[in-house]
Amino acid sequence: MKILVMGSGGVGAFFGARLQQAGEDLFFCARNENLRALKEKGLHVKSHQGDFTLAVRATDNPKEFAPYDLVLFCVKSYDTLASARLLQGCLAGDGIVMTLQNGVENEEIISTVLPRSAVMGANARVGADLVAPGVLMHTALGVVEFGELDGRITPRAERLAEVFRRARILGELTSDLKTVRWHKLMGNNGTNPVSALGRCSIGAMFADPDGVALMRRLMLETVAVGKAEGAKIDESAVDAQFERLGRMPNTFAIKPSTLQDLERGKPLEYDGICGAVLRAARRHNIPVPATETVYALLKLLDSNRPRA
Repeated sequence: MKILVMGSGGVGAFFGARLQQAGEDLFFCARNENLRALKEKGLHVKSHQGDFTLAVRATDNPKEFAPYDLVLFCVKSYDTLASARLLQGCLAGDGIVMTLQNGVENEEIISTVLPRSAVMGANARVGADLVAPGVLMHTALGVVEFGELDGRITPRAERLAEVFRRARILGELTSDLKTVRWHKLMGNNGTNPVSALGRCSIGAMFADPDGVALMRRLMLETVAVGKAEGAKIDESAVDAQFERLGRMPNTFAIKPSTLQDLERGKPLEYDGICGAVLRAARRHNIPVPATETVYALLKLLDSNRPRA
């Protein structure tokens, strides 16, 4: 399968590397120093599952190697529209664009530019951080949960599941994408704002009772909104999420993506996470005061600091 990784940060680099290791035909779309490093030195992966280095093909122009059977769409949510436009004319006739982004709104944004029938949604369940240009640190998990927007288990989705299975990155092929996506947003809305505002790892948040209380409140607000949006989710999902996070090894080394961006002087992805919860909450007149507060603080933080 000919695959483009659109956005070769931590998430895209990890899953692209695993797919290339499994024999798929991979291309990485990157920018600036990361692009130069990938072209000149390859991709170096430092992983708790074993370190490795790959020679890779990289470009800043997705049309250079088009058409593609699959695009792993891994850009930040604030770059969704612009990046989708760059992919016009890049898909094979039955090609797929799979969003592995945070939030629950990107599928619809991509569908305003590319055919809706080509779009799939997915969650990236992985701890991965691009610690230097061309250098990836993999700290936890490493699977993809995905499905068709209409919930069908189609032959193309089953073929894709087999590709992911061979690459050892298959988490789940789901018939209920909305629920799966809101589960992920629940976790993101609980951990990403707290880690960025507190400048702390997952482990440090769990070590502080007030941090735990704030994470739980943010997750419960997300559950209430997700239920109103039609997701099959309830408060038990919060307990399950805390249990999963508590079982993860080396949590003091795991930094959610918003904290990674903050430390590198990059724009913060608060609107795609907290903002998605706020917009849905307002549609249903559901109060979400904790989410409103962290959204406002992250917006101020993002607007009043130097950028890399």
